[in-house]
Amino acid sequence: MSANTSPNPGQSPTLESRLDAWSRGWRAPVFAALVALIAGLPGLFAMPPLDRDESRFAQATAQMLETGDYVNIKLQDQPRNKKPVGIHWLQAVAVEAVSAPEDRGIWAYRIPSLLGAMLAAAACAWGAAAFFGPRESLLSGAILGATFLLSTEAFIAKTDAALCGFTTLAMAGLARIYAAGLASEKVGKGPKLAFWIGMAMAALIKGPVGLLVAILAILALWAWDRRIGWLKQLGWSWGLILFAAIVLPWATMITIATDGAFWGAAVGGDLAPKLAGGHESHSGPFGYYALLSPLLLFPVTLLLPAALVLAWTRRDEPGVRFALCWLIPTWLMFEILPTKLAHYTLPSFGALAMLMAAALRKPLGLGSRIVGTVLLAIAGVAFAAVCIVAWKTYAAPQTLPLAILPALLFLAAAVAGGWLILRRRKAALALVTAGALGVLAHGAMAGLLAPRLDSLWLSKRLARALEAADLAPRAGAPGPVAVTGYSEPSMVFQLGTTTQLTDAEGAADAVDEGRPAVVEGREDEKFRAALAALGHSPRLAGEIRGLNYSDGDDEVLRVYRGEPRRPSLPGREAPDVLQDAEAPAATEEARP
Repeated sequence: MSANTSPNPGQSPTLESRLDAWSRGWRAPVFAALVALIAGLPGLFAMPPLDRDESRFAQATAQMLETGDYVNIKLQDQPRNKKPVGIHWLQAVAVEAVSAPEDRGIWAYRIPSLLGAMLAAAACAWGAAAFFGPRESLLSGAILGATFLLSTEAFIAKTDAALCGFTTLAMAGLARIYAAGLASEKVGKGPKLAFWIGMAMAALIKGPVGLLVAILAILALWAWDRRIGWLKQLGWSWGLILFAAIVLPWATMITIATDGAFWGAAVGGDLAPKLAGGHESHSGPFGYYALLSPLLLFPVTLLLPAALVLAWTRRDEPGVRFALCWLIPTWLMFEILPTKLAHYTLPSFGALAMLMAAALRKPLGLGSRIVGTVLLAIAGVAFAAVCIVAWKTYAAPQTLPLAILPALLFLAAAVAGGWLILRRRKAALALVTAGALGVLAHGAMAGLLAPRLDSLWLSKRLARALEAADLAPRAGAPGPVAVTGYSEPSMVFQLGTTTQLTDAEGAADAVDEGRPAVVEGREDEKFRAALAALGHSPRLAGEIRGLNYSDGDDEVLRVYRGEPRRPSLPGREAPDVLQDAEAPAATEEARP
């Protein structure tokens, strides 16, 4: 009998008993997926294209759709030999189904990430059901779906949410195979298919990461149990064939197409530097992920101490043991790895979610409740502060209500969750309350506040300025746009694949050819000199000021009109200047 469930049939049912009754069968995975959908959906539509990884992935996918080449991964004319093709194929299917590459709607490219987050939550619930009751199953998936990290990755068009989804699916299948092996029961094909499909898709999305998670978990279980016979039920004979059928066709094609260069760049240029040191300045000390975990797990941070206590005190239970063998080796691998990014540990979050949900089976100790409340308060206050500081630094003054709303919701999640678990000792109710308020807070931040931090969205505003000046090639103006001094992938994604990244002289040549040019402030003097040498004066059509958050530089982007060519009459030269350099132009300046 679950904690806090009254044995007296005459008493009204508690929240826990109602959850037990409702969570059986398919309802737990479906509800968990719904939580992930609600948590990730606001940012999917509202957030502009992000630099740099999201726009790189989306632009490479758009080029696949434009060219019909679904083997080579390219960013404009440069090979992008870093990650396998899986996420690009998933994005291409989504864009073809609901949009078109010429629309440049980033939301369509994000659909696989949202579906990946939903898959992760549903699979976590399904896997937890192998060891725990229906309530713990439902809460495991819902906890994972509500976490700040997964619900953020759910609206970013890159690999991590999809990787988490397929890796969690594989680990859920492995959990069911392990549980059946301990009970000396036969396993149906469902868990085996889940494992092999999950592993194959994880490999096609991000190479060895998903495989390492599963292999490390299996080795840890072997070391703990001193037996491995249950692994015979994994379906090796056909599972390896299925894995190869999913992974090898593209691996063979890209090897032939690039004469092996893809693997040299992916391993030698991307993977090896991450193992050797802090690649691209992304480094951190051992314990980096542990320090970040209260923020990344918000709003379920409340149960983190209780999960750790359960992991120690009930480590001999099969479900707890499986979760620990999933969590600890993967977590340590990324803590030891010199290169660190906040999302790296995401494939292990399903194990943490299982431990958190299992901790609710019994009343929580006072120490766990106090520490959980403190951690939740720290996270809530930190996120509230981020909302206010971001508004003050990057948004217009009139958007203050859009900063206050998520800030208050973050604080409310911390206060309500802490009060319920400390004063009324209702851990399940505290989790549900903090979770609901936290998901609303994150949705308000991603869907309302962040898109209005205009100073950060230079590429979006640049595309809008070109359209307002009738200079956007996608709308029929002469193109491509030439850009110097600013080369963020989000700009290429929004302006089009043919966008010309050049120098000041190249931008002047574009104007001479009748095409628009975008010149960053530091290149402006060179551009004007080169333009004067061609016999033209600059015709300013717009100016955008803001912060390039990728490198921390303040930017001034000036949009110049192309110089229309006029044929010379016999005995006369065409006029050099059609408009004075000081002609009025639209200026858009975000608050720095």
